[in-house]
Amino acid sequence: MKCMIFSITAGQGHNQTAKVMSDYLNRIGVESSYMDVYQYINPLLSRAVSDIYLMSTKNIPKVYGGIYRICENRDSAKDGSMHGLPKITTNILARRLLKLVRREDPDVIICTHIFAALLVSYLSGHIDVKAKTIGIVTDFTIHPYWEDTRLDYYVTASELLTNQGIKKGIPARKFLPIGIPIDPKFARSLSREEACRELRIPNKRTILVMSGSMGFGDVLSEIQELDKLDLDFQIVSICGNNKKLKKKIDELILHREIYNYGYVDNVDVFMDAADCIITKPGGLTTSEALAKGLPMIMTNPVPGQEDRNVEFLSNAGAAIKTSKSFPVDDAVYLLFLNDRRRELLKQSVAMLGRPDSTRDLADFVRRIALSGQGPSADN
Repeated sequence: MKCMIFSITAGQGHNQTAKVMSDYLNRIGVESSYMDVYQYINPLLSRAVSDIYLMSTKNIPKVYGGIYRICENRDSAKDGSMHGLPKITTNILARRLLKLVRREDPDVIICTHIFAALLVSYLSGHIDVKAKTIGIVTDFTIHPYWEDTRLDYYVTASELLTNQGIKKGIPARKFLPIGIPIDPKFARSLSREEACRELRIPNKRTILVMSGSMGFGDVLSEIQELDKLDLDFQIVSICGNNKKLKKKIDELILHREIYNYGYVDNVDVFMDAADCIITKPGGLTTSEALAKGLPMIMTNPVPGQEDRNVEFLSNAGAAIKTSKSFPVDDAVYLLFLNDRRRELLKQSVAMLGRPDSTRDLADFVRRIALSGQGPSADN
């Protein structure tokens, strides 16, 4: 039994999802590998796509957001297929991938990025490619161009997104609302006391601040505003690979305790120690927080899919959205002083959390690989 997982390096979330899924499948006896398909087809193309994504989201986010909205609002082909240059380009790139798939002959192909899914959709027209195909939508929205794919199944973060997919012309029966695959360690829980002891920090009310590796937004100012609040809590900050931000936070002179970290490999324990998280609304981080039952305050979304994540999660009652007129300190004040709002938030988070998403998808992959059954990608 063999599974191939295809991703694209545009940000790290898609690759991380692919790696988590591949590692889990291998552990349960399903031969699995993952790759950046653009890197396989043309390394220069892969580098260009990654660089353009990082440059546009960090340096010209409004332009990126505008392009994203244009893609959202475009007129999709009635037959759910691309026309013109995008289709020609995709077909050319997919031909080399077709040789790889024919040689490896997988039972299941999983795509964690829309560009990979478009390439795999081209393969579905070849009768010698027997693999069942699954797309993983890695945000709380159905991204543009998923309607142009021809896959057997689509993994989404929640059944509440199914109507979006139906409006894009994807049959409801193809959706698997089992959650974005995350590391299985997020399904395990420690008490706050245990987590704080493991982290060697005081066991008290804790706000976790995760800024994201790109450093988008003014995290320094947010921490300084939190420091002014007349409430008893400590701050834990995780800067990831953003060494400049970590240094700046280390140099802040604050009135309250702050524990500042760079890259860590135990975010799950930090989440167990926290009473709430202040974070950019990336699909993976928010899925991890939901799995942990952790109330979220969302700041600094990159225009585009992260805007849509904020819309979905705040409208679903699972997060508090900040703005210029409702900054992060006001959001924390509301959360900690309004017991009813906090309890309702926790209930909504629990409803959306999918701590076993990776296990559930792996079980499904093994089941369809063994049975050889599934809906036709043509319908």
